[in-house]
Order: sequence, then structure tokens, then C-alpha cells
Amino acid sequence: MLHRVSKKNDINHDKWIGVGGHFEHQESPEDCLLREVKEETGLTLGSYNFRGIVTFVSDDDPAEYMHLFTSTDFSGDLIECDEGKLEWVPFEKIETLELWEGDKIFLKLLKENAPFFSLKLVYKQGKLTEAFLNGKKL
Repeated sequence: MLHRVSKKNDINHDKWIGVGGHFEHQESPEDCLLREVKEETGLTLGSYNFRGIVTFVSDDDPAEYMHLFTSTDFSGDLIECDEGKLEWVPFEKIETLELWEGDKIFLKLLKENAPFFSLKLVYKQGKLTEAFLNGKKL
């Protein structure tokens, strides 16, 4: 997990999030995954699993989409991340961290080894107001 404490004016400041980022020109989700993990952690993924797509809707902003992957197959050593502090966190402790409310939903789905899913999270002024799993309201 990445504790976002380094950047100023960061919507994720003080939150714990997974590593990741935005697509670069002509990248596939897999290209982006491999690049972002290497840049932010120093680790090289050997294999990974595509677990779901999360749609974030916030106020009047355009929707953002997250391609969610997991991996237990990697090599290398953790590096210092300029976006915050990296830390290995056991699944049992994740719920005790300062997380976005919607992140708790998809992290629970990952922990339960749910099949591939589509999750839509609707935020108003930073508060989760609605969530939909595979098109059905939670």
C-alpha cells in the first residue's frame, strides 16, 4: 500500500491507496500496470491477474476508470517512492487504515477472491453516496 503523504494539493493526501497511475500515450492497461509498478515501487511483476474495473464518479467531473490488478509474483527491491511511503500491509490490517470508503468495497472483493467485477463508486464532495456492483446498487 502507498500512504500518500508527499505531494501537496493531493486529493489522496493522508489516504492509503494501491500503486498506479494514468495511462501514457498508446499504453494498454497491462503496459500501464507494469510501468507504474516499476516506477513507484522498483518491483518488476512476473505475472498478474486482472480482477476488475472501477468507475469513479465525482461531482461534475468526468468519470475516471481504474483497471484493478493483483500480483504475488514479482522481483526486485522496494525503492523510495516520491508520492508517499510504501508499506506491506496484511489484508487483516487494511481496514484499519485511512482509506476512501469505496476502496474498502473493492479491497473486500479482492480479499474474498470475488470473480472479475465492475464497481461504480459515486462521490459527492468527497463522500461516497452510491455504489453499484455489476450494475446492481449495493
